[in-house]
Amino acid sequence: MLSFPSVVFYCVFLSVPFFFVLVPQYAGDFNNFQLLGRPAAARGVYSASEISRSSIASTNRPKPKIAFLFLTNSNLSFAPLWEKFFEGNHDLFNIYIHSDPSVTVISPGGVFHGRFIPSKKTYRASPTLISAARRLLAAALVNDTSNQYFALVSQHCIPLHSFRFMYDYLFKSPSSLTSLLSWGSSKQSRYKSIIEILSDEPNLFERYAARGLNAMLPEVPFEEFRVGSQFFVLTRRHAALVVKDRRLWRKFRLPCVSEEPCYPEEHYFPTLLSMEDPNGCTGFTLTRVNWTGCWDGHPHRYTPLEVSPELVHQLRVSNSSYSYFFARKFSPECLPVLMDLADDVIFRE
Repeated sequence: MLSFPSVVFYCVFLSVPFFFVLVPQYAGDFNNFQLLGRPAAARGVYSASEISRSSIASTNRPKPKIAFLFLTNSNLSFAPLWEKFFEGNHDLFNIYIHSDPSVTVISPGGVFHGRFIPSKKTYRASPTLISAARRLLAAALVNDTSNQYFALVSQHCIPLHSFRFMYDYLFKSPSSLTSLLSWGSSKQSRYKSIIEILSDEPNLFERYAARGLNAMLPEVPFEEFRVGSQFFVLTRRHAALVVKDRRLWRKFRLPCVSEEPCYPEEHYFPTLLSMEDPNGCTGFTLTRVNWTGCWDGHPHRYTPLEVSPELVHQLRVSNSSYSYFFARKFSPECLPVLMDLADDVIFRE
């Protein structure tokens, strides 16, 4: 475990202006910050360019991993289901948990043991949710250079496929080795961030002007403003881009002043990546949400009586050529039914 001076040295070398200076108001996190345990192969000091590149430089390096970023303000009720999801794949993933410190969140143990990162209080419809996601990305970037995809999920999310199905979808292809070798060095890499980016929402201008009519200028003109789901799967290159950004973050951390509901976490990530690398993003999300009968900005919340094999198959299907990997929102009471479906439905392709 690194001491505080070591962490400071580490972060200066990263030139991510002082790690949590990427979220300036949280610089005090360093007083209690300790890096999560890191594999022996990843204990060196990395430059800013290294944090943006793939660590897969030879066939002797570890296999690429998916970093699962859990953003929560309550217990991880579906931890037993996620345990089944991760089972047998321990060398292919890492877990990081940001839990609101004002709420008592009990560690579920197992693969989640010791995976909580230093956290700050979060508020719905506020820039604190952006800060929390950036904090998760930063921790995962520094913790293990084998992390090549970064999947943000909530405590209300469940997996809809097996881990292997997701891993193969993200990494496997005839040109996988070539792509991994060039990861981060070229915007033409086949690996893309899977993030929803929308430019034609009915209330787009109201969302844009929520911080003040000209508050986003000159950095973000209206024609560049985008919205999308707050849940994404980012490549390492894009995760590093988000962590190092300060220019747009200064705008999106501004408080909303209008009566229009303001959801900065649905604005910042799509806008930043659309402006920086639109061709490196898919434009869709892998997290299925049911907005039928939504209220106060909340999506439909599934109850145990609604959970069935048919529902799982319906939630997987998109209107395009891909399959959803996650779904939300599920009540904690759904766990027993979901566990009954796990082996024969959810994790069977």
